[in-house]
Amino acid sequence: MAAKPNVTDLAVAERADLHALVTSLSPEEWHRPSLCEGWTVRDVVVHVVSYDELGWSRLPGAFLRGGLRVDAVNQHVLERYANLTVPEVVDLVARSSRPRGLTSGFGGAIALTDGLIHQQDVRRATGRVRTIPEDRLTVALDFALRAPTLPARGHARGLRLVASDLSWEHGDGAEVRGPGEALLMAVAGRSQALGELEGDGVATLARRLRAVS
Repeated sequence: MAAKPNVTDLAVAERADLHALVTSLSPEEWHRPSLCEGWTVRDVVVHVVSYDELGWSRLPGAFLRGGLRVDAVNQHVLERYANLTVPEVVDLVARSSRPRGLTSGFGGAIALTDGLIHQQDVRRATGRVRTIPEDRLTVALDFALRAPTLPARGHARGLRLVASDLSWEHGDGAEVRGPGEALLMAVAGRSQALGELEGDGVATLARRLRAVS
């Protein structure tokens, strides 16, 4: 039996890939809308590492200021970095190579899954396709469906998700089949990935995404 991957190591590798990506972005691309609704590419990049410097001690205060609502908390934390220049954002990503605080939770699965989804928010918005390592994608798919702050569990309820490019499937019911990355992005709420999926369950998934948009 193959050994389980060290998820923190996978998260570190994902952040290294993010750093390589952000160093290649043009000035215009930093201000381009991402797939994360209402956020630019810059906003998404900052968000990926924005909780690390809070540590555990300042985290309760951030959640209280955000009224315990995930979107509001994310926006509050993001605003702490509003004055950073692009080179300073790149430096922030470089300093955050290893997850700390909240993002280190669940053995690093928060950092890996959140970081992977948001890196794709940037890559899809800027046309920068990549092949995600299978071990990272498999862990992210599994964790997304039980992560407390992601909508993936509700979106996938009663559906059978089948990855066409790796050995992964989940659930029972009408089938939704396609590349693992597209499955992850779709259940995470990105309707842009729906066109890459097929099966009797796609209409249900699309309806659920429209209901929360």
